Amino acid sequence: MNPALPRWVDLALIPLLNLALAFSVAGLVVLFIGENPIEAMKLLLVGSLGSSYGIGYTLFYATTFVFTGLSVAIPYHAGLFNIGSEGQAQLGGLGVAFVCLAVPWPAWWVALPFAMLGAGLFGAAWAFIPGYLQAKRGSHVVITTIMFNFIASALIVYLLVNVLKVPGSMAPETAGFPPGSFLPTMQEILAAFGVKISKTPLNLSALLALLAAVLTWVLIWRTRLGYEMRAFGHSEPAAVYAGINPVRITVVAMLLSGAMAGMMGLNVVMGFQHRLVLDYVAGAGFVGIAVSLMGRSHPAGVVLASILFGILYQGGAELAFDMPSISRDMIVVIQALVILFTGALENLVRVPVQRLFLRRRAA
Repeated sequence: MNPALPRWVDLALIPLLNLALAFSVAGLVVLFIGENPIEAMKLLLVGSLGSSYGIGYTLFYATTFVFTGLSVAIPYHAGLFNIGSEGQAQLGGLGVAFVCLAVPWPAWWVALPFAMLGAGLFGAAWAFIPGYLQAKRGSHVVITTIMFNFIASALIVYLLVNVLKVPGSMAPETAGFPPGSFLPTMQEILAAFGVKISKTPLNLSALLALLAAVLTWVLIWRTRLGYEMRAFGHSEPAAVYAGINPVRITVVAMLLSGAMAGMMGLNVVMGFQHRLVLDYVAGAGFVGIAVSLMGRSHPAGVVLASILFGILYQGGAELAFDMPSISRDMIVVIQALVILFTGALENLVRVPVQRLFLRRRAA
């Protein structure tokens, strides 16, 4: 964060201006293909927020992005750029599947702690090796996490095709989980309080994602470990001079990151699909990078950015259905523009805003 700017400008105003620019350019693209950008925006918002059905799917996608976004944000504060959340989430889903298939669980609340442990341990284990190589051997974590994404994908394919597939089945997926391991849907939870909503994949893990965001904030800004991570991320030489162990910080940050990415399996594998299927992550690990960048690696920002991308995913599907000329590829273009303006072109807005505030202070 730039110290010359007020905190609300850096964390709220600049991202909103970047977002406005991204949607303005996206509107020009929609206009270029012969559609009304205002009508397209209306369909996108109504499809994602106009009903309990749309909101449920929007928050279901957002839950996934909170986990993967936090998995990028945590090591970022330690000066590490983890782009291996895709592979770590795949291994986390494998951990969830192993736990849910291990025994006939009597109830979800019995299975959930063990599933969380499985997801966290498998995701953390997959992040440990890149973290260790960075800390001890100097292998750049960006390169190793990229490689481990591909290794994770190949490993999951092998296991689902040759080891975990149901005998006689052609589908590369595990057997279905016992009903006692199904996470309750939000429809079931709210029905207990007399609130009726449409049936969607939104489940209990949405609340776990919010809890994860709160605990991440506590970790980064209210614990000694978080202080050491931030100090190490700002200046490694100064942190080492102060007695902070760089190997420990690097490895611990990556372990926490991988564990958080693995928690995505709770939402999709345990809460929705009730089995492990091929490529269940579907690029959510890479979306987490954009979510973290847009959210300034702050848990609150990650939650808000996750909701935005949830809107784009759900609203984009409805938009592609109602406006056939706007395909799913066009929605990917809009997402790319959001990433472009909130990431690579951030200074396009930051520099003039900073100059404006400096002039006001000088006056």
